[in-house]
Amino acid sequence: MSRDVTTLLHAWADGDDAALDQLLPLVETELRRLARGYLRRERHGHTLQPTALVNEAFMRILDAKNLRWNDRSHFMSIAARLMRRVLVDHARARTSQKRAFDTADVAFEAAVATSDTTSLNVIAVDRALEALAAVDPRRARVVELRFFGGLSVEETADVLHLSTDTIKRDWRLAKVWLLRELGGAPA
Repeated sequence: MSRDVTTLLHAWADGDDAALDQLLPLVETELRRLARGYLRRERHGHTLQPTALVNEAFMRILDAKNLRWNDRSHFMSIAARLMRRVLVDHARARTSQKRAFDTADVAFEAAVATSDTTSLNVIAVDRALEALAAVDPRRARVVELRFFGGLSVEETADVLHLSTDTIKRDWRLAKVWLLRELGGAPA
């Protein structure tokens, strides 16, 4: 299936619009799983549903007409990043519309360790993740895929073409770095 997705991505990038129609059913389930992973980390009662998040991310993918897809993993990685951007944009718009919006900051580790996601401040985590990306882009991608995307260690290793041991190490180190950045651990 991965080969089929890669072939269809290349055909679509070369202007074959019919390839897009064949591609969507092949990636839809995985995109919805990614969206559910992202939304698990959102506050209770979030207005975006997985389908809406997938649709918005896919609309942004369609806008990137000049993007050359390497393979299925590259596509899923870009989709995960775009879903994160959609959620951050949504949170920023909500915050600007409602100045009284009360989102308590939660330490990254607490958000990871518990299923209580009602107080996760997506904007603060996004800023911290951007700061991490500036110093260590690979670890930032690991966090993005694992924390926001809900991917397992093995799935993350597959997407990033790294060993599971490397993903585990990057995950541990990134969590410590983010904890410090978010003020949840001493420097």
